[in-house]
Amino acid sequence: MVSLKEIAAACGVSVATVSKALSDHHDIGEKTKQRGRETADQMGYLPNMSARYLKTNRRYNIGVLFEDAAQSGLTHDFFSGVLQSLKITAESRGYDITFLNTTSPDMSYVERARYRGFDGVAIVSFDYTNPKVLELLQSNVKAVTVDYIADNRTAVVSDNTDGMNRLMDYILSRGHRRIAYIHGDEGRVTRQRLAAYYRSMENHGEKVPEEYVQSGLYRDHQIAYEKTEALLSLKEAPTCILYPDDVACFGGMNAIRARGLRIPEDISVAGYDGIHVLQYHEPRLTTICQDVEALGRLAAESLIGEIEQPMTAAPEIHVVQGRLLEGQTVKRI
Repeated sequence: MVSLKEIAAACGVSVATVSKALSDHHDIGEKTKQRGRETADQMGYLPNMSARYLKTNRRYNIGVLFEDAAQSGLTHDFFSGVLQSLKITAESRGYDITFLNTTSPDMSYVERARYRGFDGVAIVSFDYTNPKVLELLQSNVKAVTVDYIADNRTAVVSDNTDGMNRLMDYILSRGHRRIAYIHGDEGRVTRQRLAAYYRSMENHGEKVPEEYVQSGLYRDHQIAYEKTEALLSLKEAPTCILYPDDVACFGGMNAIRARGLRIPEDISVAGYDGIHVLQYHEPRLTTICQDVEALGRLAAESLIGEIEQPMTAAPEIHVVQGRLLEGQTVKRI
């Protein structure tokens, strides 16, 4: 096993300098740090985790509590992107990632986090009315939330208001006024997007017919199919339909085609999320691409900041903007 002494000899510096380089200490230069890390990697150095724990009182292990409402798990394009970015960022800082979820009725999330020795927990989309989740948020376990704002906790959230504003501005600029919206499950994200939708229509002097706003579910293509059929059956059908996400939008597009209608020649559609694979579908989907890389990276950096510098860390809300992908599914009329 390679020792710090051997790495120091190879670099021509002291053992203390190598130790500081590998622990990212602030009182040595970046070039020295980089040389120490590269030499350690080349020589196959593995840190002694027990000694590291005794020195820092940290396990270098972050728990992730994850579950989405649609029970999609890691097949959920949006959250899998967030988790991948979180994992990459945490591992680059020397932390391991372990899922916290447990079906044990006898152990709470707080107990499990303490039992596993997690330095902190990232909560990524969950039922925030669950008493076990509320207990975790109210405990002294360090935690950050993704796409949810909790009292006295750092949160990393998508700017849903800005995203919907961008989408609506684009659709309205294409001449559409009869714009329907099939929205997702009740919650903060849906409320923000709905408010932005209504505000955009109001700013353009347009009254929204009650039947133009349909309640759906996120990532449910069957419900989107059924709601789309209802909208297409209206005496005055919309010229454009918005969906809660790209998967639901795909279900709506199937309903449109089943009627022999063309997209966007006969009716326009737009999604939300920016799922990568659907950008290869013809016609390319008009949607809002959420910045999953930034969401995951900020969640990891914020949590590690609280772990490593608890005296200077304070709860913050990081708002991440998305970008409009114009695509080809919104016709100019």
